[in-house]
Amino acid sequence: MLLRVAAVVSMLLVTPAQARWLQAESEHFVIYAEDSEKDLIHFGEMLERYHVAMEILTGRETETPSPSNRVTIFVLGNQREVQEAYGGDSRFIAGFYVPRAGMSRAFVPQLRKTGGEPDFSQTVLMHEYAHHFLASTSRFAMPRWLSEGMAEFFASAKQLSGDALQIGRPANHRAGERRYARPVPIRHMLDSALYDEYRNGEFDSFYARSWSLVHYLWFSEGRRNQLNAYWSAVSAGTPSLEAAEAIFGDLDKLDDDLERYVKQRKLTAYTLMPEQLPIGAVTVSNVSEGMNKMLPIVARSQSGVTREEALELLPEAQKIAASYPGDPRVLAALAEAEFDAGNHDAAIAAADRALAYDPAQRDALLQKGLALFDMADEADDIDAGYREAVEAFTALNALEHDHPQPLIHFYMSYVARGAMPSPQAKQALVRAGELAPFDKDIAMQLAFLFAQEGQIAVARQMLSPVASDPHGGNRAQFATMLMERLGTSPEGQPFDFAALARETEGVTGEAPAGDDPADGG
Repeated sequence: MLLRVAAVVSMLLVTPAQARWLQAESEHFVIYAEDSEKDLIHFGEMLERYHVAMEILTGRETETPSPSNRVTIFVLGNQREVQEAYGGDSRFIAGFYVPRAGMSRAFVPQLRKTGGEPDFSQTVLMHEYAHHFLASTSRFAMPRWLSEGMAEFFASAKQLSGDALQIGRPANHRAGERRYARPVPIRHMLDSALYDEYRNGEFDSFYARSWSLVHYLWFSEGRRNQLNAYWSAVSAGTPSLEAAEAIFGDLDKLDDDLERYVKQRKLTAYTLMPEQLPIGAVTVSNVSEGMNKMLPIVARSQSGVTREEALELLPEAQKIAASYPGDPRVLAALAEAEFDAGNHDAAIAAADRALAYDPAQRDALLQKGLALFDMADEADDIDAGYREAVEAFTALNALEHDHPQPLIHFYMSYVARGAMPSPQAKQALVRAGELAPFDKDIAMQLAFLFAQEGQIAVARQMLSPVASDPHGGNRAQFATMLMERLGTSPEGQPFDFAALARETEGVTGEAPAGDDPADGG
């Protein structure tokens, strides 16, 4: 682990002397990249049009995010750096997305303009954002094939001359997968449990076939409206394979029809003109000299680190902060590095130094609140400890009313003390869920809240996307088990969590940091 982290730090910090990070901001995105202002504006505008195009084609609209709830994109140097940031078994990872309330992050390789097909880095980024958009517009869990197929359907978008956008193009980046990968049988693709039994770590055609089926159902005259009917049936609780057999008919025939469809010389796509895709401005600015050096540390930290990894990153963060002691953003970044390393007092001290220079430094208030919250349970006066943590989050809430983290921690300050949440605290958690429906930790907390109040159907609905998360680990297993228990609990009667806790001692509802990688195969 030490060697891996050291290698990551080395790659992230050793950059050409002329390289400089720029920050692009728009309505839905913040992008950090070592690129030209012109190219960043180009990509920012393309992403905003892409967002509008998804709203048009899905018929779903999203609430304009508060500044911190936008998706922040870190454009790293190459795919190897992305894989190192992802960690673990990452040889097929070409980009990944970490969905967190107020802290959603995407990591992609260097963006490049090309004259023909969209650059693969751009495709990966659009794949990840499609997941974010779809999760933000529905409380119901999509079957994995539909989630990945829809993401691929949108991710093959191409910006045409004159800023038109073409959606639904062939997923040419999956051509090799369609031709050479291990084929996935239609029933295994439609049923996540069957697919999990079938997959064995080999390179298979799941993504390509999922895209093909979405595209076919979307544009086929003979199957018009079947995709919506299938999704409605699954949303109502019908198992995926059962819904497919009822809506699509003979699945062997569907498989044959699909194979003929993808072999056509031309496939239909949408072309949306720029006047159909109104967007706001994309602004680009230089980061400070200190943040130019600190951003690689921030990117690595926000990709998700263990305490051991954070301890390896910390000395460089401390060194940079010592060279720029009057830069509040650098100090806020130091506070995050100290917090990740488990140095709560040092994190609070760095945050306070940042706030002394800039009382409106939101990242500093966030890190201070997180550190105080972690320390509160060990305070001599626990109630006072949580009140102090909530004060930091209240100050953040005053600066950014719809930042989800203050709302979450206001509610959790009751739960952590074993106290009954106030009506205001419950409302705060519900609002956080509205602001960040993609955050599965909030979904779990809402499920607990609604189950305790006897709203069993709503609780099960909240658990559905958590249970179906293929990357959810123990959290997904716990959510699945809880959904089964709730299925036998009477509506209107508070669920007995005490009895469940006794039966499942040692089982946790937690999972590793959320991610939804785009398979680079």
